[in-house]
Parts: sequence; C-alpha cells; structure tokens
Amino acid sequence: MAHTASTEVRKSWLPLISLFLAQVLMSFNVAALPISLGGIVSEFGVPPTVASTTIVMYGLAVAALVMTGAKLGQRVGWVLIFRVVIVLFAGSAVLMIVSPSVGWAIAGQAVAGAAAAIIVPSIVALIAENYRGTQQATAIGAIGSARAISGVTAFLIGGTLGTLVGWRPMFAIVLGIAVVVFAFSFTLRSDRGDASIRIDLVASLLIGAAIVLLTLGFNNLNGWGAVAATEAAPFSILGLSPAPVFIVVGVVLGQLFFLWTRRRMAEGKVPLIDLSVLDSSRERAAVYAMFIVVALEACVNFTIPLYIQIVQGRTPFDTSLAMMPFNLTVFVTATLVVRFYRRYPPRVIGVAGFVLTTAALVWLSFVVDNNWETLPTILGLVVFGIGQGALVTLVFNVLVTAAPSELAGDVGSLRGTTQNLASAVGTAVAGALLVSLLGLGVARAVVEHPELPPELVAQVDLDEVNFISNDDLRAVLAQTDATPAQIDAAVEVNEQTRLGTLRLGLLILAGISAIAILPASRLPRYKPDEIPDPSPATRSE
Repeated sequence: MAHTASTEVRKSWLPLISLFLAQVLMSFNVAALPISLGGIVSEFGVPPTVASTTIVMYGLAVAALVMTGAKLGQRVGWVLIFRVVIVLFAGSAVLMIVSPSVGWAIAGQAVAGAAAAIIVPSIVALIAENYRGTQQATAIGAIGSARAISGVTAFLIGGTLGTLVGWRPMFAIVLGIAVVVFAFSFTLRSDRGDASIRIDLVASLLIGAAIVLLTLGFNNLNGWGAVAATEAAPFSILGLSPAPVFIVVGVVLGQLFFLWTRRRMAEGKVPLIDLSVLDSSRERAAVYAMFIVVALEACVNFTIPLYIQIVQGRTPFDTSLAMMPFNLTVFVTATLVVRFYRRYPPRVIGVAGFVLTTAALVWLSFVVDNNWETLPTILGLVVFGIGQGALVTLVFNVLVTAAPSELAGDVGSLRGTTQNLASAVGTAVAGALLVSLLGLGVARAVVEHPELPPELVAQVDLDEVNFISNDDLRAVLAQTDATPAQIDAAVEVNEQTRLGTLRLGLLILAGISAIAILPASRLPRYKPDEIPDPSPATRSE
C-alpha cells in the first residue's frame, strides 16, 4: 500500500459506497445495542448484565472467527464471500426483530458477529483491490468516518425509536442497510479466489478458543467471582472461580497460537495470519493503541447508557441526547484528522489523542452528576470524542499503510480481532468493574446510614441489588415493612452510591488511558509523504 505515482488512474467511487455502507451496517448494529439495553431489560425481565451479553456475543464471534474469515475470503474470493455474509447479516437482523426471548437476541448477535468476521477483512482487502495511492488513503478515511457517523445516527434514530416505538425497529434499519449494501456490491472488483489456499485449522482452533475463554472470563469476573467461586458459577475448581482460570488458559492458548504460526511460517507453509504484519515495533504499537482506544470507547458506550436508562430511569431518547456530543465529535474528528497527517507524524497525533482522552475522563470523573446536559459534562464528552476520533482513524491508517497490498486480508483480520476483542473485553470489564464498585459502595453506605437498620437490609438483601432505577427500588421496598423515611434513605443510597461508582469508574478508565500513552509514543515518526515502501526489506525496525 505504498504511495503510487501522481499519474495514477482515477477509479469510480461507486465501489466505495458498498464498503462504506458495510462499515455503517456493522457499526450501526453495534451502536444500537447499548440503546436497546433498557428495552431488552424491560421486555424480557432480565438484569442489565444479561442484556449486555448481546454486545459481548457480537464482539466475541467477530474476534474469534475473523482470522479464519480472512483466509476463507482469500480462498473463495472477496466479492463472492462479501455478498454471502451480507445476506447472513440481514438474517441476524431478522432474528433480532422477531426474537421472543433474550436468548434469541443473543443468538442473533452471534450470527451477526460471524458475518462481520468476514466483512471486516473484506473491506480492507477490497479497498486494496479497488483503489490505489491517494484514492486508497481517502477510502481508508471514509471507512473511519463511517464507523463514527454510525454511532451518531444510531444514538439519534435509535433513541427516538426506542422512546416512541421500541427497540426492535432499530434492527429493521439494520436489515434495510444490508439490502442496500448487497445491491451496491455488484460494483466491486476483485480477483477470483485461490482454491489452493488451505485454512490452518489448528491455528483457527487455538485463536478461537483463546478469545472465547478470554472474553467469557472477563465477562463473568463479577458473576462467577474474581477469585473464589460464587453460587452463580457453573462449576468451581477446588473452590476457585472459573473466570480467572478461563483468562489464564486463554492467554496460554494465545501464546501457543503465535508459536504454532511462527513454526508454520518457518516451514514455508501458509499461516492463518502472516505475522510479518507485526514485524516492526511501530505496527505492534498501533495494535496496542487500537486495543486500548476501542476498549475505552466500549466502556463509555456501555457505562453511560446503563447509567441513564437503568439507574436514572430515563428514555432511550435521553440517552441519545446525552451521547450526541461524544458521537458527533468522534465523527467530525475521524473525518478531519487526515488533514493533520501532512503536518504531524502519527506519533505526535497518537500521544496527543491519549492525553486528550485521559484529561477528559479525569474531568468527567469530577464534574458528572445526575444532569447530563450541564456544560462541564458536555465539554468532557467533546474532548474525549476528539481524542477518540483521532486515534481510531490514526491507528487503522498506520496498519494499512505499513503493509503491502497482498497482506491486506491479514491486516483486516488483525484489525477485526483487535477491535472486537477489545470491544467485548471493554464492555465485560466495564460491567464487572461497575458492579463490583457498586457492591462495595452500597455495603459501606448501608452500614453508615442511620436510617437503614440491619433488619431492613436483611429483608431486601440491599447490598446485592444490581443497577436499578429509584422507582424499581421503591417497588422492592414497598413489599417490606420499611417506613417512608427508610425508603427515602434507601433511594438516597441508590443515587449516591451509583453516582460515586460512575465517577470512580471513569477515574479508573482515565488511568488506563494514561498508560496507553506509552505504546502511542512508539508509533511512526514519519509523515505520509515520507512513508517507505512496505516491502520485506524495509520492515525490520
């Protein structure tokens, strides 16, 4: 994907419409899920942590299957496989629309994730096959902005529909987008597949199992226990929770995957992913930065809708308005940040981006309160959106420009694995972190509050209450012998501890963002017009 001569032949932008809308399709689906949390919780009568499994399942399926999907695309042919999985994605939207239970919704997102596991590398590979030079750079920027604009439209349209109609119509929009993508896919050009390519099944099983175990482990740290197994754990190992065991085994399997892949490459065999896309420290730094920035975005996109809809009991439209400053800023920044590439190297932009996200999260941890429309809160979300938008586009551009075009599918699978594993882990960790902090806060508050005697706490098991609204808490307490004064005191605990949990959670995220400045400082120092030819001879930094 090196720079081409200024006399390059200009290609039609029609193929980009299909790829742009394919990214919109996936991103709109992902952005619609947090807005649907309140509706899914209410309609199916499940806890928020169960409803959020739809988000985790999508990311899990993509991350576990994307490397295999990339090789399948190379074998079958990118355009053909692209059309097939777009139809599959449309089927997942139908499952969401008609789902009679939360299990069906989770299954729908598993199907969507399996389809996206091939769409993600397809987009990168088809950009490489359809565009060159400056048109390719423009196409990459368009894909980054597509992801951002999907968040804006999903929160705005989804919030309105969720308030006036319900959460299901959002996935009718997903179905409609899939139909349009399929129609425009006939403008795409691609080489035929290579039937001689063999998919490394051992590597597929190793990386798939590693990602499944890592995600399940992180997602269930709170429910199954961070160390000792709880009653909710499906099993225990000598009293130990399976969650940390899954995480450890997942890390081990991941290392075995890398060892196996390096061995195959040394023997001259085709690997599941060509690890030369990670040869240099610049590319590894881009992957680390991508993981952290996507995980931070997932945490924010889960935390704020959870707090507004479940804790405050407000509508999805309120959620869309609260998230609008963030999503709109991400879109604008992702679109405009390419203008800075001519003046500043990726390293400078990356470090500045993480400095902005860190400062914004620290600021929000101090100023956020029960009113999301305050100027300080909006300012914090805007600053966070600027850093987020710049980083998402930047790290993607670094990975694509650093690899030769024949490795486009491998870059796409690496991007898909990193982004979706980060999104799944970010959502899971956010849920576990907030519920754990909430439990500690409520336990301390009920001990310290004079209006909440131990007898009342024993009746409602208040320190085990999950994220619920004040109205739901009043309904629970109405079934006890609590006095009006005690009910008011419990509601006060509900408000204060949950707000305190949110603030502390944001502060912890700020610490993670600050740590990410280190890998960002390892991003390339060159400007676009100085990018070397990404051939094997120049990829040894």
